[in-house]
Amino acid sequence: MSETTNTNEEKKKPSLNGRRAVPSNNSNDEENEVPEIEVFGLIPRGFNPKDYLHVVDIHMFKEPHEINKQQHHTDKYYSPKLIVRRGQLFQIQIDFNRPYKPETDQFWLEYLIGRYPQQNKGTYIPILVDDVLKPGRWGAKITHKENNSVRMSIMSSATCIVGKFRLYIAVWTPFGILRTHRNPATDTYILFNPWCQEDAVYLDDEKEREEYVLNDVGIVFHGNINDIKLRSWSYGQFEENILDACLFLMDKAELELSGRGNPIKICRVASAVINSRDDNGVLAGSWDNTYTYGVAPSAWTGSVDILLEYYSSKQPVRYGQCWVFAGVFNTFLRCLGIPARLVTNYSSAHDNNANLQLDFFLDDKGEVDTKLTKDSVWNYHCWNEAWMTRPDLPVGFGGWQVVDGTPQETSDGMYRCGPASVQAIKHGHVCFQFDAPFVYAEVNSDIVYSRREKNGTQVIEKIDTTHIGQLIVTKEVGGDGMMEITEEYKFQEGSEEERLALETAVMYGVKKQTMQDTMYRPQTDVDMDFQVQKAVLGSDFKVTITFRNKSHNYYTATTYLSGNIVFYTGVTKNEFKKHSFSAKLEPSSSSAFDVVIKSSEYLNDLLDQASLHFFVTARINETGKTLATQKATVLEIPTLKIKTQGETVAGKEMSVTVKFTNPLKKTLDNVTLRLEGPGVLRTMKKEFRQIPMNATLIWEVKCIPERPGLQKLIASLNCDALRHVYGELNVQIQKP
Repeated sequence: MSETTNTNEEKKKPSLNGRRAVPSNNSNDEENEVPEIEVFGLIPRGFNPKDYLHVVDIHMFKEPHEINKQQHHTDKYYSPKLIVRRGQLFQIQIDFNRPYKPETDQFWLEYLIGRYPQQNKGTYIPILVDDVLKPGRWGAKITHKENNSVRMSIMSSATCIVGKFRLYIAVWTPFGILRTHRNPATDTYILFNPWCQEDAVYLDDEKEREEYVLNDVGIVFHGNINDIKLRSWSYGQFEENILDACLFLMDKAELELSGRGNPIKICRVASAVINSRDDNGVLAGSWDNTYTYGVAPSAWTGSVDILLEYYSSKQPVRYGQCWVFAGVFNTFLRCLGIPARLVTNYSSAHDNNANLQLDFFLDDKGEVDTKLTKDSVWNYHCWNEAWMTRPDLPVGFGGWQVVDGTPQETSDGMYRCGPASVQAIKHGHVCFQFDAPFVYAEVNSDIVYSRREKNGTQVIEKIDTTHIGQLIVTKEVGGDGMMEITEEYKFQEGSEEERLALETAVMYGVKKQTMQDTMYRPQTDVDMDFQVQKAVLGSDFKVTITFRNKSHNYYTATTYLSGNIVFYTGVTKNEFKKHSFSAKLEPSSSSAFDVVIKSSEYLNDLLDQASLHFFVTARINETGKTLATQKATVLEIPTLKIKTQGETVAGKEMSVTVKFTNPLKKTLDNVTLRLEGPGVLRTMKKEFRQIPMNATLIWEVKCIPERPGLQKLIASLNCDALRHVYGELNVQIQKP
């Protein structure tokens, strides 16, 4: 009988393995019980804890207007608890039952995190009262004594764990230790500190810190290289419960608490947990234009709804595409205090076999063979950069690091990417962890057009070395404009340094195919290009193909244009236009040919981002050589107009209207509108059954703004026939 009870006992204990004496400590949420009285031995009769010094109250100075949150730049967090940044002084006040006597009384502070606190893991931190504080090291000193109270300055370590700590005050008596009872009101959040020189995320420019840590709205650049579009995104890192949701992500990823002071580890696990592949993470991706049982990626206006839904349901939120993954990742990083920015790479290579070239195979007619062509060019791809030192790499590779939460390829068996040093990518040092070769290929691949002859030999018709990674951008500091950062990633096209960086990357194992087994003899005396007329969604437009015959020969070119409806990832949904014609090319002259595209040809099959892609191939009949080129274009999508009525004062009701006119030659069904603005209003949604053609919709919303200052309202409209319709408005909220 005794044996069975024994096994039941064992079941209750957390499972241990032979390797560790303490179970893994990877949840910030779980707690252990801390004894209020810890006795040293036998307690003599007549011992009364009340005779000794004991704590009556603790003041945390945790209001937004008080000293701690002001000095630590945490006054915007919508949280009643104390939030401080590591490596920087903060103040608390302890009220005792009588005046504190340093000669005889002894007390200390204890900060605990997680279920199994241990001093050597940094999860149990006892702090003795001292006269001197060392910068960047844990310590506490009394700055002021008055009546029964002491005012203390506490310094946290600049490398300590980032998360939510529990605070206890312990008092020494000859017979045992007396502790304060568990009080959630004294919980203290400790975050990364870009203002502290000893912190791994230290950033020395105040304007940049305001942008990359404290700005809670940003801009996503999308569209394509020839037609850059932008929209606002609400990061909302200070909104209610977002900090707890971000800490929960690290629990979900089972990151050891002792590793949570290291921004490299945090970024690596977060890039996996932001997507739902292989770990049930935050967002499920969907690129197929059907978003049943979920929200279309284009409908989201910010990260808050996504993070809060995940925090409460613990199930992946549907659906995301690259800018949504990047938007949520940016919120996570800024919320924890890691400087971060969202970056867009135009014409981004998704190179399936990492050989630094994207292979487009043409059939004998010069059309792209979709069965053989596996690589794709994304019109744009968004990822994030996080700022940190890289003590794990040689000197010089700290600073901006690429991290990417979009599930594209696996890294060490999971869908994640980064952190990869931008500096290492630029110089071709792709041997340094993590995932540098993949990012290098995204910005540096060549496009190779090849055709298989009847006898089986492969002929390369064209190599395009400049199409990929033409432009890499992010939002400018302190404004809504675009800042180009292409040269952070690569040297000038065709320069000696660029050649050298490529050779370095190849030396470090980036595969680059040689051209031995293929023939490459392009037609050099004729240039071909084409231009797509800018057009509004729902209208006709034309594509103009131009030839420049630089030779003294007379040529005829059999020209073929293929228009495709594509996902922004460059994957084709279907071909909506096929047009071929014969072009006569006079010697030493240029000629242009127009092809008209009617709205009826593309409207029915259009996808989310109104993205079209054109291939033009031309065979010079006299030489048998082929010219090939491709371009994406994005149609102009109508916008939402946002207006405010009356005065805009914090704490007073105001009115916001959103207006939209249907531009299509058909009725829009089941339309959803969203509106949000951090500090002004929580996300609001409204459904409309139908908007007839040319009809105008007006939606009025009442709200009470919380925060004074310049705020942004962001709206989106979404239905099956029309997506990516946005509007925004800057609003100056006055102080009451």
